[in-house]
This record gives sequence, structure tokens and C-alpha cells, in this order.
Amino acid sequence: MTSKARQDLFKIIPSVDRLLNSPELKETLGRYPRNLVLEAIHQILEHIREKILKGEVYEGPSDLALNRVAGHIKDRLEILARPSLRTVINATGVIVHTNLGRSLLAERVIERFRAIAGSYSNLEYDLNQGRRGSRYSHVEGILRELTAAEGAMVVNNNAAAVLIAIETLARGREVVVSRGQLVEIGGSFRVPDVMRKSGARMVEVGTTNKTHLRDYEEVIGPDTALLLRVHQSNFQIVGFTEEVATSQLVDLGNRYGVPVMEDLGSGCLVDFSKYGLTKEPTVQEVLAGGVDLVTFSGDKLLGGPQAGIILGKKHIVEAVKKNPLTRAMRIDKLTLMALEETLNLYRDERAALDEIPTLNMICRDGASMKKKAGRLFRMIGALGTRNLSLDLTDGDSKVGGGALPLFVLPSRLLRITPGAISAHDMEEWFRAYDPPIIVRVEKDQVLMDLRTILDTELKTVARAVKALAAL
Repeated sequence: MTSKARQDLFKIIPSVDRLLNSPELKETLGRYPRNLVLEAIHQILEHIREKILKGEVYEGPSDLALNRVAGHIKDRLEILARPSLRTVINATGVIVHTNLGRSLLAERVIERFRAIAGSYSNLEYDLNQGRRGSRYSHVEGILRELTAAEGAMVVNNNAAAVLIAIETLARGREVVVSRGQLVEIGGSFRVPDVMRKSGARMVEVGTTNKTHLRDYEEVIGPDTALLLRVHQSNFQIVGFTEEVATSQLVDLGNRYGVPVMEDLGSGCLVDFSKYGLTKEPTVQEVLAGGVDLVTFSGDKLLGGPQAGIILGKKHIVEAVKKNPLTRAMRIDKLTLMALEETLNLYRDERAALDEIPTLNMICRDGASMKKKAGRLFRMIGALGTRNLSLDLTDGDSKVGGGALPLFVLPSRLLRITPGAISAHDMEEWFRAYDPPIIVRVEKDQVLMDLRTILDTELKTVARAVKALAAL
């Protein structure tokens, strides 16, 4: 493109004022804030200028006509006005997907949001005494009831729970932990880093694959403040291994007068082995084993909101509550409400399995997955396109969220094999769909796992597949 041609195109770009006063955008100004409309105009005009400077060819001046440019601005406005945090459809088969928001809340939890969020509440007000109360009282009672713990409190996530517990019990002193339990959780947060921030001195014992009771006993001294056990919820060491059982560590701690703390990570209140799944230690079992303090997440296997739950001996939990860090780590009223309602469901285990989405997805059998996949396949119907082909195949889902790392759940998958459209382009297309559909790509095929697609989302997924096939 010649310099003169570029200048001619620059001259016919509509001005900001012309666009604002155009019939095409006047109606838009009534629906969007003026500042947002101006931002969209500036972005589109800048994009046009960049294309001209790069010498990209336009069909002619009609490409820069007022109505054409206004149309681009409307499209950009829709993108700018769209919330950053959006609903997506999880077709990956990873149930507790950290990147996609982890656990879904139960319907009865969601029903209470409007009432609590839109009204004043007794968050820190004791209705019986008519004076200031504690926000933790709303979940303390039910946590103690469900787990038989003496004391209970909640902070904003499990990393915070571990940090504040160690800081309270062992700041400036020693914490003994097995080398095989120095885990790294999502986002590169590591147990040694959390311990360092707490001000405690970490004493590693044993080896990566083997730690014996004598390894702990040999390092216990006057400066030992805590024996820490970290549950390997996000990985497993197999083969020539040995680790010290919680009961053995508790006995050792009692002998030397040193408290024992266990970080369960993905704590659960249901014994999954009763439903044919891998045995995972429940919170109740760990507390019954005599540990002084246990911490775990509220938004993993529990199936509730993001929270860090601290349970244990009353005098220790009370000491943690008095730590000034509590103020920085406290949870808000909506999290408390969601946690309380989720915990209420655990009073009836059958209700918990039926109504808490995380538990329901984990426990659904292969037969129900086949039935669900068949429904989706029929909704899509015959496509008659060269773009792609469809079939159903067996596959495996994962619990995710750093829980049950070696356990796979048999599932049923919709498999999309590329034709004229590549698997990479299909994945991008689904991700740009409204709502976005997050899929798996394996061996140059797009896979949609029915375990994590909600029943209410099947029609949307079917529409998306048909729209892609029709391109």
C-alpha cells in the first residue's frame, strides 16, 4: 500500500463525534455507560489505524463506512461489558478443578445467597444476649457435632489454616516433619515456605520414601513445639516405602508432651470406601486417633466454599483464635453461610451424597454416565458435515483438587474427531463460545467428559457442537 493510499484511508476514518452522534450508536449509548462506549470507540479506531499502517488491504472505503465501524464498536462493547468472572461448562472430567472454581455449591446453599447478601445479618451479633458475638459461632457448633472435635474455627483457606496454626504453636521453635510429606500444592505454595513464614524452624526427618518412628524420636528436644503430619493428598509415593501412622505419632507426642497436628489438605466427612472408592482418612477418624489439631479445605472433598477449617483440642483452638493473624484471615458472611448450609447437609449422609455436587459427581456410577452420554448424542443428532465426526467412548474422570491422585472414575466421553477443522481450532472455538466450554484434547481429538457436564448444560453443549459442525 502506497503512502498516499494510507493517507486517503486515514482521512475517511469516522471521527469520535460522528460515531457518537450516529443513529447506529445512539441506542447503544442508552444501554451502556458513555465511558465504556468511548473506550470501545477508541479501541476500534486504534485497531483500524494499526491495520492501515501495516499495509493490510481493505476492500475499499466501504470498509470504513460509518455503519461498518459502528458495528465493530458494538461487537467490542459486548466484550468490554462482559464480566471477567464468567460461568463456564467443565467438560474436562476433573471434578474439583482448581482453575475452574473447584467445588460447585449445593442448590440449597445457592438459594440462601440472596437473602443473606441483600440483607443485614447477625454476623457478629448475639441475638440471645443482645450484644456483640463471634462470627465463628455460626459454624462452630455444627463442626463439633459432625466431627466430635472439642474446638473449631474457620479461616479463608487451608494454607492460611496451616500458617496460623503453626505460627500460634511454634513460632521461634521447632516443627518436626517427614521429608516424604513436604508437599507442594497448587500455585507453587510449599509446606516449607508456609512454615518459614510462620516463624517456626523446620526439622526434616527420614527420607523421601521411608520415615520411621525413631526418626521423630531422635530429634525431639526442649525446643520441639510440634510434630506435623501432612497428608499426601495430591501425590503418592509407591514401592519401597514406609511412613509413621497417625496413631504412632500421637503416642510419641503424648510421651514427650509435644502436640501433634495433621494437615489433611482435602479433608472429607464421608468414608468413600463404603461406595467403592479409594479409602481416604475422614476428619472424624483423624480426630478420634488423638491428634491435637487438624486442618483441611472447605472447597475440595467437603464440597463447600473456599475455607480453611481448624479442629482439635479446645485450648489449642482457643489459642489460635487469639492470634492477631485471625483478623487478616477471617471469612466473610457469604462464605460462612455457604459453609453452614453445606455442613447441614452432612447431618444426613444420603442427602449430602445426593445434593452436594462434588460428592454426587464422585459417586455416580458408569451406567449413569452411559445414559447421560446417550442423551447428549441424541440431542446433537446427525450432522452431515466434513468438519468433524462424533462418537462415544469410554474414558476416565479424576477427582482433582489434589485429592485421590491415583484414583480414576470410569466415565463416558463424547469424542470429536477432526475433519476440515483441527482439534486445536475446535478447542479454541469451544473456549470462545458463550458460555465457554472447556474440553480436553488428547491424541488430536477433542473429548468431552459427561461426568462434569451438568444435566442442565446438555442442551447448550449440543447446540455448540451443532454450530461448530455447521461452520
